[in-house]
Amino acid sequence: MTQLINHKDLSFMLYEVLDAESLRSIPLYADHDRNTFDGVIQTANRIAEDYFAPHNSKADEHEPQFDGQKVTTIPEVKVAWKHFAEAGLLNPRHSFDEGGMQLPSLIHSACVGLFASANPGTAGYPFLTSAAANVIHAFGSDAQKTAFLPNMFNGRFAGTMALTEPDVGSSLGDLNTKAIPHEDGSYRIKGQKMYISGGDQDITENIVHLVLARVEGAPAGVKGISLFITPKFLVDENGEVGERNDVALAGLLHKMGYRGTTSTVLSFGEKDNCVGYLIGEEGKGLSYMFKMMNEARIGVGLGGAMIGYRGYLESLDYAKNRPQGRKPTNKDQGTKPINIIEHADVKRMLLAQKSYVEGSLVLCLFASRLVDEFEAGGDQDSGILLDLLTPVVKSFPSYYGPKANDLAIQVLGGAGYIREYPVEQCYRDNRLNPIHEGTHGIQSLDLLGRKLWMHSGKGLQLLLARVNATLAKAKNVEALQPLVASYQKKLTLFTQVTMSLGQNLQTGKADEALANSALYLDMMCKMVVGWLWLEMAQTAQQTFGDSSGEEDKQFLAGKLQACRYFIDWELGEVEHQASLLTALDDTCATMQESWF
Repeated sequence: MTQLINHKDLSFMLYEVLDAESLRSIPLYADHDRNTFDGVIQTANRIAEDYFAPHNSKADEHEPQFDGQKVTTIPEVKVAWKHFAEAGLLNPRHSFDEGGMQLPSLIHSACVGLFASANPGTAGYPFLTSAAANVIHAFGSDAQKTAFLPNMFNGRFAGTMALTEPDVGSSLGDLNTKAIPHEDGSYRIKGQKMYISGGDQDITENIVHLVLARVEGAPAGVKGISLFITPKFLVDENGEVGERNDVALAGLLHKMGYRGTTSTVLSFGEKDNCVGYLIGEEGKGLSYMFKMMNEARIGVGLGGAMIGYRGYLESLDYAKNRPQGRKPTNKDQGTKPINIIEHADVKRMLLAQKSYVEGSLVLCLFASRLVDEFEAGGDQDSGILLDLLTPVVKSFPSYYGPKANDLAIQVLGGAGYIREYPVEQCYRDNRLNPIHEGTHGIQSLDLLGRKLWMHSGKGLQLLLARVNATLAKAKNVEALQPLVASYQKKLTLFTQVTMSLGQNLQTGKADEALANSALYLDMMCKMVVGWLWLEMAQTAQQTFGDSSGEEDKQFLAGKLQACRYFIDWELGEVEHQASLLTALDDTCATMQESWF
């Protein structure tokens, strides 16, 4: 089975829930319509099914090799890259004048999701390249754009971001990589980076590394960090490849998942001649890189959602076709076994998966729509709301996507953890996403310690306004009225907890309030996804409620039941979380090292 997504579900989210066609009111997207949107999605789906999905398990089994001189990947990866690039998918969101499609982020994310479902390891190379190119496009000089962007957009060059160092990890303010000014205006980079995805490969002619480094004499901390274009091979002003730069692969790291994407340790400047080119101004590197990181955070969330979705579809197909056992009340061993999807506990596991992955996907697509409203439409409120929700968008899918994959393995039973079936690889691939682009704990500190209070708390006000608008509509659907009432109680509790923690932050109890920030992020994630489930259920009723088609009726019933599951089964945890957060529970914070 190679079904990447339920396409009826995707269309429902894009055109009914998120009203993708209304984006045509933004001038940049005015030349598009639903036909062009669907055409791009169909092209992406075809390439994902034909050139990415078939070698997913092969790339996992035969991960890239390094012989001390060069890296070797399986041939299918190069073929997939070629078709991806030739379809224009490395440059879809930029203007027609720049060779792009002027494609909304919302539609682009739908395409990205298909590749993440088909083969996350191979898909990592183009995703990183597009993100790196977008940083150069936004902040690079005209000369830098001329030298690098055409070849990054046409697939000759790949891109990476090189942040993490062996002794630094996520604490980027402590990084040690140095940048030494050179008389020709360039810099000489010296240091080591690790966990650099796509840091070396044999797919493209060149690799453009975006490297965070500290210029000699710059202050300590994040204010002293600058960003540099540091290519594997130097290029001339027209982008033609020249001599090898002083960037060396120290070795490959071997991960539990995403094995098709190289994970590297890179040494810059071992011969004191690693040429780097400053992007923008000195000291602003982290703010520039955050454009790529925030884009990548939505991408990580989308990957978590879609790998979870792929596992859900695989386990659903298995459950529909695997006969085993009988109903508890049937003691007659002479009767035919039933398919396991008829067992209540298997339904529980499938329903949990459905609620996680469909909720995760609509969350990521909603964030992508906010990107369009802000970046292309100039709506500042959408930008404020996007900033607030980015930790949620990254964290919920990357936490609950692997949970869905874990349940998929359980549905398959003994078949679930053997490599002859794909769900065990889905789990291994997805388990990396809680770590990619900032852990759950780091995202939670960012949310509770900073983002909630930016713009005088306007982001939360904007979110609550949208939530209340959905609740007002959902009250009119009889089947949703008990769920709306339950959600509103949790919403009141969530708001009280948020205000209480805010007061603690202002009154000298910041350490105590932030000690359980991960719990708060999970609470907010559940509230946001619960809201989106109510929005989907209400929209499904409005769209399909009067339909006589059997497929539409079944789709509507599935949405209503999954919404009911999420509100009744998952949102109940909010009450317990609220009690711990309000009490500033110190069970974890006061644990001592010697007690472990």
